[in-house]
Amino acid sequence: MPGLTLAPTVHSYSSPAAFPQSLWDAFRAHEQDANVIYPHAQKTLRAELEGRPTPPDQLWMTVTSPDDDTPDLVLSCTSWALGTYPVFIFSTHPISTLSSQWINTRIHLLASELYSQVPAERIYSVFAPSAITKAFVRIWESISGMVAVRDPYYAASISHCTRQTFRNRRSTMIAGTSYELRKGVESDIPEVAELCRGFASTSDPFILDEEGAFREATELITQGQLWVHEINIGSSRGIASIVATTRQSDGVSAITKVYTNPLYRSRGCAERLVRRVCQHLLLQERKKSVVLYVAHDNIAAAKVYDRVGFAGLCGKPKVDGVHPWLEVGFHNTELGHW
Repeated sequence: MPGLTLAPTVHSYSSPAAFPQSLWDAFRAHEQDANVIYPHAQKTLRAELEGRPTPPDQLWMTVTSPDDDTPDLVLSCTSWALGTYPVFIFSTHPISTLSSQWINTRIHLLASELYSQVPAERIYSVFAPSAITKAFVRIWESISGMVAVRDPYYAASISHCTRQTFRNRRSTMIAGTSYELRKGVESDIPEVAELCRGFASTSDPFILDEEGAFREATELITQGQLWVHEINIGSSRGIASIVATTRQSDGVSAITKVYTNPLYRSRGCAERLVRRVCQHLLLQERKKSVVLYVAHDNIAAAKVYDRVGFAGLCGKPKVDGVHPWLEVGFHNTELGHW
């Protein structure tokens, strides 16, 4: 029919086993931006294939343009051992090339389908590239009647470190002080739990009580996802810093939960541990890149990551793959944890 314009289409999936090959291809082609969704989908698929239990109420959605199998946007609304995740969204197109109309059309389709499948109270926040988050918030408020929290929960840039950008250097040694940088073990759980709780205290509203922090420390250490910086000063020993590697896919790993005990700050512990974890992931595990998010107002952290080799930070020229992400919450919802 002359003049007929085909609209994008939305597809939803309750199991990664139902994903089309084009979606797995999109994950692999955009592994850095897909890091908030892809590793969890892989983990869930492995559990399903092995007959192990998986978290309930998992939902993934795509919106696809006519005559193209590659999804334009991918959305997830899923959960893990410690609670529910935010709504995550990533695009397979460079964010700078997307018009407001293009984004709004596709987000309206996704939000409408999401509203038909998930209680509005479940959507406690959305985390996506900033332009996509802003569109989702506006459209979700209109569709669901929910009201967004005025101040964003998290405003950050995604950055990455590769073998080419990684900066290795010998640790500075201080007389009377020794270090051990290693994976966390079961006996570390009580001390790590305190640091998990300290990290959460800086991540309002995702505050952890003592029990929640202990559960998180236990999960991270049991899964082999937590590194510690042990420090020995004379006869005194403690865990100075922690770094988690919670989202790993074939070629990309994220580092998260970078936190230093206030008693040991200004000793370079966070930088020393981040560098060691990146070295392990890039050189031993042969990941193509390590990704992280750093808050726009966390200048001290950005300087640490810049010195390790993360791109596009501290006023350095922006490169492909470094762009702003935004998490916005909604009132009267059931807060999860991530």
